[in-house]
Amino acid sequence: MTKVIWITTLLLLLGATAVSAQDNTLTVVAHDSFAYTEEILAQFQEETGITVEVLRLGDAGTMLNQLILSKSNPLGDVVFGVDNTFLSRALNEDLFIAYESPALQSVDEAFIVDPDHNVTPVDYGDVCLNYDIAYFEDNGLALPESLADLTKPEYSGLLVVENPATSSPGLAFLMATVAAFGAEGDYTYLDYWTDLVANDVAITEGWTDAYYGEFTRYGGSRPLVVSYASSPPAEVLFADPPTDVAPTGSIVADGTCFRQIEFAGILQGTDNLEAAQQFMDFLLSVDFQEDMPTQMFVFPVNGNAELPEVFIDYAQIPENPVVLDPADIDAGREEWIEAWTETVLR
Repeated sequence: MTKVIWITTLLLLLGATAVSAQDNTLTVVAHDSFAYTEEILAQFQEETGITVEVLRLGDAGTMLNQLILSKSNPLGDVVFGVDNTFLSRALNEDLFIAYESPALQSVDEAFIVDPDHNVTPVDYGDVCLNYDIAYFEDNGLALPESLADLTKPEYSGLLVVENPATSSPGLAFLMATVAAFGAEGDYTYLDYWTDLVANDVAITEGWTDAYYGEFTRYGGSRPLVVSYASSPPAEVLFADPPTDVAPTGSIVADGTCFRQIEFAGILQGTDNLEAAQQFMDFLLSVDFQEDMPTQMFVFPVNGNAELPEVFIDYAQIPENPVVLDPADIDAGREEWIEAWTETVLR
């Protein structure tokens, strides 16, 4: 009888150990661009005993759609990569468990757009006009200083942008034009786009086609492209042969850049809340925040995180970027895209 009890107890202990191990696995749902140094994540796993599995689900919009469709049977414990262009939609679907990380004390309040802390800001980036420095110098052409300048004759045929219906930077640029010119009045964002079309703007389906296909830096004919404020440091970091002179620059005049903020959140239905909270803290840690710029080419929100030298030397951060309320974006996004498509593509 004693032997039977001992065996039963052993089996129960083994079962408890298996459940404990299973409970200590954390699934992080992310978009395809989520990147990090393996050593940084390994250190977190070693210190906490948490095993992290990353499930990538396409771009941010596709990821969010799948999270909404599966919210009754969640695909993971934590999500990374919902940005401010989709935030209100995510909040309206009640996807998250609120959590206020102690590390938020080091984050500028401007990034904390959800006072209930359903989501936590992790990084930001600015979608800006980028330009080919050599082209403008060789042609003695002054840089445009506003979005309105892009409709002037001297910039005819020089700009390439991305379709906002199929491209994240394209959507960001569209929203910058909405903020600049409005949707009502004598001259709206649609009037502005009509003028851009008349000034021979080129439109591509995505960033890759625009940057590596149409931009003069890579053999195209357009010296102005909608890209990121982090693109110039990327040009230096990946230059072959190496260079210490950035071949491109960003135009960061007031109202010309759109600020994207990316958030993380704990998904409703998680069986591992404590581990999820620890991972949220990790995303805001100085180690992770300082790793992000050269992994995902975004900027840290933790004020204690230092930028890498290549960002300090070659990135420009706009003083007055366009920041729209996520609720306004949610209310207008589909209408803006549809109206843009009717005006520009048809």
